[in-house]
Amino acid sequence: MKKRNHSCDGKSCFLCQRCLPHWLPAVEAQRRNLHFKKGETIFNEGEEVQGIYFVYDGTVKVHKKWGTEKELIIRFAQKGDIFGHRGLGHDPHYPISATAITPVEVCYVGLDFFQTSLKVNQDLMYGLLLFFADELQESERKMRNLAHMQVRGRVAQALLSLQQKFGVSPEGHIGITLSRQDLASFVGATYETVFRIINELAAGQLITVDGKNIILRDTQKLDDYTKE
Repeated sequence: MKKRNHSCDGKSCFLCQRCLPHWLPAVEAQRRNLHFKKGETIFNEGEEVQGIYFVYDGTVKVHKKWGTEKELIIRFAQKGDIFGHRGLGHDPHYPISATAITPVEVCYVGLDFFQTSLKVNQDLMYGLLLFFADELQESERKMRNLAHMQVRGRVAQALLSLQQKFGVSPEGHIGITLSRQDLASFVGATYETVFRIINELAAGQLITVDGKNIILRDTQKLDDYTKE
């Protein structure tokens, strides 16, 4: 991790977009700009919560231990997104970890200042409430899928949701490049199973695989798999 003198533009992130104009100078005074290298841990599950993070540039995976050696990726955070908020509450420890999967620039504010910001800025409080509600719905959907959906459907669902969140590159790829292990951790399946299903989808011309990049060729058929 390195401190940066300049990064956040003061208007793009979850915090700044929802604060009153007269509160922004306080944000400017309190925030720290940090840089993390690809693969660098931002915080670990179980660590004491010191503050909240907002992505200015790059992509972060938010993940949780699954068994002794596996992990489950809960979500991805990109430009403008908040993370570290799962540590809010009566237990001041992070229940998840966060890792940079690309070089990442973040804005960081201390926990006390963030909690004060919530009390002062109604839109920020309401926005965080809606965000928690959306996260809860998504977590419930993923738990239901883990219990009832075939792995092929979960792979299809993961590919569709990644394209929806990150868009498509000029070359037509999903706008995020993941290792097969990270894709498996996002799906909630073994590396070997996901690797096999990706090859099957490619053989059926539903997707095209170019190294770690994936192009979705038949989104309707992929969506059908999620309903099986």
